Amino acid sequence: MSAQPLLKVDNLKTHFTLSKPHPFATPQVVYAVDGINFEIERGKTFGLVGESGCGKSTTALSVLRLVEPTSGSVVLKDTDVCQLNRKELQRFRGNMQIVFQDPYSSMNPRATAGEIIRSPLKILKIGTAQEQHDRVGELLKLVGLRPEQRNLFPHQFSGGQRQRICVARALAPNPDFIVCDEPVSALDVAIQSQILNLLVRLQKELNLTYLFISHDMAVVQHICDDIAVMYLGKIVEKADRRSLFMDVKHPYTQALLSAVPTIDVELQQKATHLEGDVPSPIDPPSGCYFHPRCPRAEARCVKEEPLLREILPNHWAACHLI
Repeated sequence: MSAQPLLKVDNLKTHFTLSKPHPFATPQVVYAVDGINFEIERGKTFGLVGESGCGKSTTALSVLRLVEPTSGSVVLKDTDVCQLNRKELQRFRGNMQIVFQDPYSSMNPRATAGEIIRSPLKILKIGTAQEQHDRVGELLKLVGLRPEQRNLFPHQFSGGQRQRICVARALAPNPDFIVCDEPVSALDVAIQSQILNLLVRLQKELNLTYLFISHDMAVVQHICDDIAVMYLGKIVEKADRRSLFMDVKHPYTQALLSAVPTIDVELQQKATHLEGDVPSPIDPPSGCYFHPRCPRAEARCVKEEPLLREILPNHWAACHLI
């Protein structure tokens, strides 16, 4: 990582206290994100990958303060987002935007495409009405749509076109940093590659920085420069793309890669298969959170939590058996 990354997340925690079933009950806490650290260089894509419920989307929302973190810091362009008050945060939001998973549910069905793309400019009071109108036309062309489509409503577009509108909306205030929260998982496979290629092209043209959330290892391998694997609110392995896929260290990462479909019989026979579900983040296991499902777990794993340590240059893993 560079000495001054665009984004630096330090010991980020996001816990949710559940309502008590009765006045004398002990409040239960959901440890959704439980102390994670990562950095993203300008112009790079950092991937967070893991099973559903591992905390990756909560991490993304916490970084943008769409969900309030419990503790930790999120420094973007030398500004700690967690320390901003409400007015400062609203002014700063032009530097950071998000593309949501489901394009249709993230848009107002009563607004036209032009109004949807223009909304960040109006909220942040960027430009005159004519400048905003011109900017919408530029953005539509930039994401591969026609300027005259600005007057159509979301239901008049295909799923891939809707996601292009969401990408244009995220680009409207000219941000440095964009969170992509599983932006292709709701799309057909044929359309997924088009949106991924669009994101790659825009990154090169505009020098964008992405935090890319996904559960699909193949997608992450295609688009990300650095990758962190999350399990139950913690990062268990972190490395650059080549190192992670060529020399997997953590058993959970091995299991995720084994889940990628392949016609290679030898790889199928060597695959690591997990049994059971992810434990509840309300009552996580003792020691290593992964030990109840790990095929290599030992007595030490049950009692002692492994620390995330550097195994190889720029390759970190949290496992006693490495």
